[in-house]
Amino acid sequence: MITAIALDDEPLALVIVKQFCSRIDFIDLKKTFTETEEALAYLKENPVDLLFLDIKMPAISGIDFYKMAGQDTMVIFTTAHSEYAIEGFNLNAIDYLLKPFDFNRFKHAVTKAQDFYNYSKDKTDEPKPFLFIRADYSMVKIELKDILFIEGLDNYLKIHLDNAKPITARMSMKTMIEKLPAKDFLRVHRSYIVPLNKIQSVRNKTIQLPNKEIPVGTNYVDIVQQAFKQ
Repeated sequence: MITAIALDDEPLALVIVKQFCSRIDFIDLKKTFTETEEALAYLKENPVDLLFLDIKMPAISGIDFYKMAGQDTMVIFTTAHSEYAIEGFNLNAIDYLLKPFDFNRFKHAVTKAQDFYNYSKDKTDEPKPFLFIRADYSMVKIELKDILFIEGLDNYLKIHLDNAKPITARMSMKTMIEKLPAKDFLRVHRSYIVPLNKIQSVRNKTIQLPNKEIPVGTNYVDIVQQAFKQ
């Protein structure tokens, strides 16, 4: 069960969050608040797993509140102002709900919170068949089996997926390869990471994937050869 509180200066917005939470069996909404000071005082004595935070409020913004509350807690921002999405994303939000949102959109957001909660609490050494990437102003769950290849673009990555549009994330190639299981993924170029099970052939420093050719970088030839020897 994920414990939560909600903070919004509009009582009606809190009523909607409370009603939606009552329909989700893994969310325990402990309290709702319209005043930031009351919410902060409650959190000091009663830590929770998840915050539902409005962003634009009279006293302090939801973003400033989150900074004051401590950022180990998951947060889903709710607001009618889309211009705050980027800043919310930079604070590692689970999701960003633009008002007015319906129950299905709300359920999608809290399901991501549940997935991330279970992922973060799982201390086993067994490799996970998925990973979480921050993209599109929220947390995105990516199944490893769906990755076709990963392309480096300056300070960004484009994760090409099977039967889905690519996901662009602000992350280095080094950080990404460290997140992936070494037995399943290989960096073959300064700008490319490929899943080994998608490789159809390697010839003349070119890797053939389904409908895509990937060059093997000069500095990665030995790594690729060694991978295939094993």
